Amino acid sequence: MRDIYRVILTLLTALLALGLILGFWPFSRESRGVVSLLVLVACGITLWHQRVISLRRHHRVRNITHDSLPPEDFQGAIILACGDSAGLFDSGARYRETRQGWYLQVEDTWQLEGRAQQLSLLRPALVPQISVLLAILPEHYSLADDFTQCLQSWKRAIVQCRSWLGEIPPIWTVTWVSPLRTDLPEVPVWFTTTRQNSDVLVHQPGQGNLPVADWINEKEALGHISRLSQGLWLDNLLHWQNKAVDDLLMDATAELPALRPCARGLCRTPVSGLPGNLWQQHIAGITTLPPETAVTDNGVSLPELLLTEIPRRRRISQNMLFWGYAGLLGGIFLGLAMLASYINNQRFLQNVSDNLALYHHLNDEPPGPKFQVQQSLRANYRLLDDWQRQGEPLRYRMGLYQGPHLVAPIESAVNNWAPPLSPTPMIQHIEEGAKTVRLDSMSLFDSGQFALKPGANKVLIH
Repeated sequence: MRDIYRVILTLLTALLALGLILGFWPFSRESRGVVSLLVLVACGITLWHQRVISLRRHHRVRNITHDSLPPEDFQGAIILACGDSAGLFDSGARYRETRQGWYLQVEDTWQLEGRAQQLSLLRPALVPQISVLLAILPEHYSLADDFTQCLQSWKRAIVQCRSWLGEIPPIWTVTWVSPLRTDLPEVPVWFTTTRQNSDVLVHQPGQGNLPVADWINEKEALGHISRLSQGLWLDNLLHWQNKAVDDLLMDATAELPALRPCARGLCRTPVSGLPGNLWQQHIAGITTLPPETAVTDNGVSLPELLLTEIPRRRRISQNMLFWGYAGLLGGIFLGLAMLASYINNQRFLQNVSDNLALYHHLNDEPPGPKFQVQQSLRANYRLLDDWQRQGEPLRYRMGLYQGPHLVAPIESAVNNWAPPLSPTPMIQHIEEGAKTVRLDSMSLFDSGQFALKPGANKVLIH
């Protein structure tokens, strides 16, 4: 997936998480602030980590050449040709393009993982089309131990491609062996088996595939080696193939898993070989007469007829993968939002139900507790009325809001009871008789003075 898609998905995840925290989940104000801050910090760390990985990837890609790679819109099979595959390519060529596939030469085991890395970084959309061809020429080996060690090394290299391709790619084997007699002109004859069909089929140009038993019994053309001898050649080759190749690939160890080829090709064609090679040793062990060694400068023929049998993983474009992840995030957001809305609605419904149950349970005496519960119900009623006119809050939506069903019970409860009126307080007016103060003497002040004479206070107090 492209780096920009990863950034967009990270930001979308953070945005949806903040929407859940601030809009749906019943957190307190302090908790919302703390959790939102944690989401932002996690988003920042993720973006920084993606940036570091992107820089490393671009640094690796800068040192990788694009030559010999198929175009990004290539629709055919991409074959990593391993093993004894030099005869499939012209001298100095690193790839070979045909109508059905793109062959990439892998000369050594250490180059196979590099090819997988090259394709995964530069052509990620073509990864589902990759398969590994293990080319086998037993006439190029004279020691069985050398052949076994080479095959084991290729098996280890194929398994190591899993780190770049996501899984072990499909593997198929092709073996080219010379006929028992090399003095007659020979046209390449192909025998194939697949994982779905274990029967050996012979390929006839223009006529399709035919079971070997039916092919042997057919009337053959003059000038060709008898098909019965070709059947014996095939039986000997299958015996050697099962023992020297298939058993090793299918052997599972703690280090390497078993590799089951999805297809197998056997080609009868002249191949230049070493004296005393493995094929001659095998035939000599059966007949005591080793076959002749072919001398030819021609390369081996391409196994084009097997390309239709190679399984191909379903190709998913980067755009489809991006929208798939975006849809998954949207689905998770909707699910969590509905869960939070359900919890919020259940809490509000439980609160109102508890108030109604308590309101109907309380008696009129004393009226104080019931009046307090009634005030809580009136507050709930005003809240529901506001939500009905202006719309309920976001945290109660998602199709789960049950407020309209609570209006009638609350309205009935608050209107069917009123607290008793308190008695009017009695105000007692105490009328006191008027008191008259007689001043027996007007000589309380000196003439022209406002100060009382000494002893005048006693008269006034009295």
